[in-house]
Amino acid sequence: MHYLKRYGCAALLLLLTTTVHAQQPVNLKTLLNRVDQKAPALITDSAAITIRQAQAVETRNNWLPNLKISYQADVGSNNNTPGPYFSFGMVPSNSGGVRTVSNTDVALVNLGIVAADWEVYNFGAYSAQVKIANSDVSVEQNRFQQSKFQLQAYTIGNYLQLLRLQGFLAIQLRNIQRDREIGRSIQSLAKSGIRPGVDTSIAAAELSKARLNYIELNNQFKQVQLQLSAVSGLPYQSIVPDTLAVNRLAGEANIAALANADTANHPLINYYKSIVDNSMQREDLVKKQYNPRIMLEAAAWGRGASVDASSNFNSLNTGWGFNRDNYVVGVGITYNLFDLRRRALKLRTQKTVTDYARRQLDEQRDALALSARQADEELNTARQRLLEIPNQLNAANAGYRQKLSLYRSGLTDIIELNAALNILYRAENDYVQAKYAYTAALFQKAITGNQVSSILNLLN
Repeated sequence: MHYLKRYGCAALLLLLTTTVHAQQPVNLKTLLNRVDQKAPALITDSAAITIRQAQAVETRNNWLPNLKISYQADVGSNNNTPGPYFSFGMVPSNSGGVRTVSNTDVALVNLGIVAADWEVYNFGAYSAQVKIANSDVSVEQNRFQQSKFQLQAYTIGNYLQLLRLQGFLAIQLRNIQRDREIGRSIQSLAKSGIRPGVDTSIAAAELSKARLNYIELNNQFKQVQLQLSAVSGLPYQSIVPDTLAVNRLAGEANIAALANADTANHPLINYYKSIVDNSMQREDLVKKQYNPRIMLEAAAWGRGASVDASSNFNSLNTGWGFNRDNYVVGVGITYNLFDLRRRALKLRTQKTVTDYARRQLDEQRDALALSARQADEELNTARQRLLEIPNQLNAANAGYRQKLSLYRSGLTDIIELNAALNILYRAENDYVQAKYAYTAALFQKAITGNQVSSILNLLN
């Protein structure tokens, strides 16, 4: 019974691990495709593109003329006097009605108007507005690609973390099995009186520590699964990394495949390029929006009134209907001379904005170039580390087997055996960490060089 209690938990952990790894693994390419389709952030950003596209359609229709129809019927006096004044939009019009004496009799007047005005030509302002609207769409699309790129890097990073934690879990499980093996040896040796009973307690403590480490690593594994589930929409339990595919990335050909980086069309650079282009388009609009405007005006209207041409105030019902019709058509040009100063000031401001956008672009290019150089150095270091680590692992494994054999023969104690086990445990962890560092450096170089698709093709 004591033996079952001691090692039953380890058997349960083995069962759980077997269940998890029996699931069909999700390869990185499938996961990235799923993220592209289901990530909430990308869905939101795509809606922003739709908004910009709708605004562009709206801008392209700014050239449409205005055609207004109005009708009114008014009752009031017609008692006017000569003299100029500014109406300020408040003084009602009262045409005619200039008489020698004041007369406030009531008159009925009705008026119907059809009026059109069209800004026929504005020396390029319309086309400049359309170019800005299209540029706004381009900026939003490049922002979407930037978000997609950042989310892609986030997904790759978490996927590699899953691989790393999966490796640590496998190591921890082997460590539990070794502790169980040591425990069985101690049980046998203690019963025969070769080993003291205290070795049993030490072995039990080491086994418990290994179980606790496994529980903590399993929790970290599930946390990363949940993070990937949030951006992919997949059930977190189903996100199990494909270890076999990623292990193929350790070949020399992968470095050669990333030799020619494509930073000129990098999503980060394209986004800042589009901002510079947008600002330059706004400069062009500033130059053109203060140009003269050529207007085409046309109107037709009819009037009727209960006051006749002899200034007789007839019955109000005679004011219904139109008894006078008119029309007018004209072409005009308008220009505000002070717009010369306004244009100069606004153009200077916009040029400053463009200069700021160019500086941001240069900053991103420098940062990307630095990241590329750092990725190269990190990849070279990780490659050297990965080539050296098997020597440490083989030596540690041989040392542990020798110590275990000596312990079973009574030629060493539990302390030295545990020390050898810890050296092996550390070497195995270092091997998993070295593989993770190499694949992480490889993907970092691919992300920096805009060559993630090349790496994904190697995983097929």
